[in-house]
Amino acid sequence: MTGHEWWDGEYEDLQVRAHEASGRRVAVVTLDLPERRNSMSGPMTASWVEVMRLLRADGDLAAVVVTGAAPAFCAGGDLTWLVSDPDASVPDLRTRMLAFYRSWLAVRDLEVPTIAAVNGAAIGAGMALALACDLRYVASDARLGVPFTALGLHPGMATTWSLPDVAGSAVARDLLLTGRLVTGSEAVQLGLASRALPADAVLVESLAAAERIAAAAPVATRLTLQALRSGGHADHETAMQWEALAQATTLATEDVQEGIAAAAARRTPQFRGR
Repeated sequence: MTGHEWWDGEYEDLQVRAHEASGRRVAVVTLDLPERRNSMSGPMTASWVEVMRLLRADGDLAAVVVTGAAPAFCAGGDLTWLVSDPDASVPDLRTRMLAFYRSWLAVRDLEVPTIAAVNGAAIGAGMALALACDLRYVASDARLGVPFTALGLHPGMATTWSLPDVAGSAVARDLLLTGRLVTGSEAVQLGLASRALPADAVLVESLAAAERIAAAAPVATRLTLQALRSGGHADHETAMQWEALAQATTLATEDVQEGIAAAAARRTPQFRGR
C-alpha cells in the first residue's frame, strides 16, 4: 500500500474509495478478485487489515460499506493451503485460523456503522463477513449460505455466534447443520438482511443508508451502535442503566441543541460531533 490516507492508497485485491456525505466520509471497500469470486486471498487479507487499521484512526469517518466486485460478494476463504499441507498439526492450524478470523472480523472493531452490500454470492467466510457488519442489503437472487460441514469443516469466522445473534437459533441451526443456500429474498424473510433488491441497486441503497447515518449526530450514533452490538444488553435493567448514562451524555452535547433547533425551524440539522 502506498499513500498516507486510506482513500488514496493502493491495495492488492481490494479497492477503497471515499464517498462524501454531510461533510463526513463514508468508506466504500470492494473485495476485488472477481476471477476467484472475491475469495479471501492472502494479499486481500493483508490489504483488509491495513484498511481497517487506517479507518479506525479516521475521526471524520461516518460509516463503512463493504461490497464485492461483480458478480459475487465473497466466495469465502481461500483454503488451497489446507490441501497443500495435509500434515499440518492442529495447534498450527488453530493459530493460523485465529489470525485469519481476527483479521477479517476487525471490521467489528470500527466505532461507526458498517453495511454489507451483498451484490452476489456470499458463501462460508464471505457470509460470515456480511454477518459481522451491522446492516445487510442483499441482491434478491444472490445465493447465501454457510455450507462448512458439506466440506468436512466445522463452521468458522464466529458463525456459530454471529448467525444466531443476527437471525436466531432456529435459523442458525437450519443453515449451519443442513448447509443449504438461500436467496437474498429468503434471507430477508429469515431476518438475515434488511432489504432485498436488484443486484445493481444494492450498492446504491447501501450508500443511501450510509448517507442517512452520516447525517445523524455522530456521538448519539456511536453510543447507539455500542448498545446494539454483541447481542445488546444482558437484561432490561442493564439497558435502562446504559441508556440513562448514554442519553445524559448526548444531552450534554452541542449537537442535541442543534437537533432541537433544526426540528423547530424545520431545517436539516448540521451536526458537528460535539
